[in-house]
Amino acid sequence: MTPREPAGEPPLLTTVELPDGARVPVRALRAPEPERFLPSGSAPAPGPPPAPALLILPAMGTPARFYRRFAGHLHDEGLTVLTADLRGQGEATPLTTDPDALGHGYRELVEEDLPAVVAAIRAELGPEPPLYLLGHSLGGQLALLYAAAGRGPRVDGVALVATGSVHFRAYGPLRGPALLLGELLIAGVSTVLGRWPGSRLGFGGDQPKGVMRDWARQGRTGRYAPKGATLDYEAALAALGLPVLAVSVEHDTLAPATALDHLLGKAPRARLTRTHYTEREAGARLDHFAWTRASAQLAKHITAWATEHRPPD
Repeated sequence: MTPREPAGEPPLLTTVELPDGARVPVRALRAPEPERFLPSGSAPAPGPPPAPALLILPAMGTPARFYRRFAGHLHDEGLTVLTADLRGQGEATPLTTDPDALGHGYRELVEEDLPAVVAAIRAELGPEPPLYLLGHSLGGQLALLYAAAGRGPRVDGVALVATGSVHFRAYGPLRGPALLLGELLIAGVSTVLGRWPGSRLGFGGDQPKGVMRDWARQGRTGRYAPKGATLDYEAALAALGLPVLAVSVEHDTLAPATALDHLLGKAPRARLTRTHYTEREAGARLDHFAWTRASAQLAKHITAWATEHRPPD
């Protein structure tokens, strides 16, 4: 499935250069500075707190530019909105067509790439704005794992939209066995070819074998245990106490509410806010990707949540 993309391009904030030479451009729509009117001769008064910032993490095989309309709606609500591609997707390098240059999996994304991206954003925005991760599908899983792992700069909360565990048992007795078979097949093909040619096969875009093997392992076992990780991610998730906003989407067959249930069950201490985004509210057809094209009302909910959970000064 290849989602359609709206026009427009947010300005480049910075380009993160990783130690192995990979590059991840970060784009941003900055919240406007609040206007302050002071009587002549009066001392400056403390200004309002800075607007929250949200970093959108994309779904598997989905370029960050796909979220431009959604980012625009969030920005219209007064937030600073940032987008960044996952390694090898969209503007990020290296290319997914070079399997020798893409030996990464979940561990590298969570413990190396995202810490560098978040640190670069903090360097540009400063320490004052609250910073939240907002992940779609795979991006939501990675956002939650990053927040739990504690291997990079701290974030103030995580928003999940149309995401969930891919454990086959979370999809019920009818869909679960077929999903398991697909996960085993994808892991096998990725191992044999050295990469997953998803653009040709219609799922997930072109991906390195490490990402697909970690994805399939979680689908098969239900546990997050990325290859090469020394951290117990299941224990880290169980200890996570940050605010989490979890949004399921009507007619989302790739990340149904039961899959979200399984993912959220791993973080029982999170300060959870949960909602379901419906076609009636959106005023348009929804599915795993279509919500981004009808996200104005969702942006209002996310902004209210981020503002409500702003950390104290």
